[in-house]
Amino acid sequence: MIARPNSSEFIPYYSRYIDLVPDGDLLALLETQHRATQEMLALLTPEQAKHRYASGKWSVTEVIGHLADCERIFAYRALRFARNDSTPLPGFDENLYTPAARYGERLLGDVAAEFATVRAGTLALFRGLSADALQRSGSANGDSVSVRALAYIIAGHERHHVGILKTRYGVPQTG
Repeated sequence: MIARPNSSEFIPYYSRYIDLVPDGDLLALLETQHRATQEMLALLTPEQAKHRYASGKWSVTEVIGHLADCERIFAYRALRFARNDSTPLPGFDENLYTPAARYGERLLGDVAAEFATVRAGTLALFRGLSADALQRSGSANGDSVSVRALAYIIAGHERHHVGILKTRYGVPQTG
């Protein structure tokens, strides 16, 4: 069981994601919410996958690519800190990653499968961490963050963007 991080384990910016995560078994939530996201995406047509709710905004497919990229980075940070690597890690600009990845040119099914593979790796990583490793922290983008906070950020980040897909993009809910 991964305990909810204290507010001292992350900068206030990440509250926007962590606060979206309900209490309970975080690893089970990561599995069930991701399964629901995949089911939701499977219902979309190619035209819906290319939809942007406004000019200059990402398409649905690009949002899913963004989720995969960010989860990779957050999980990498967690790995480094859990392994007692105290090397400060740089930040990243997600607004550069998404166009460089050319997610908009790919099929949603392919990007969704990539995201599923990333999530499988994330789950394997966090399942293998000890309680001590989960409490370790390090510096990313000049700020301190704990391993367990990164796990919650991953869950909340997906919840945040799925909420946007439903409210702004009109992606239908499942179940």
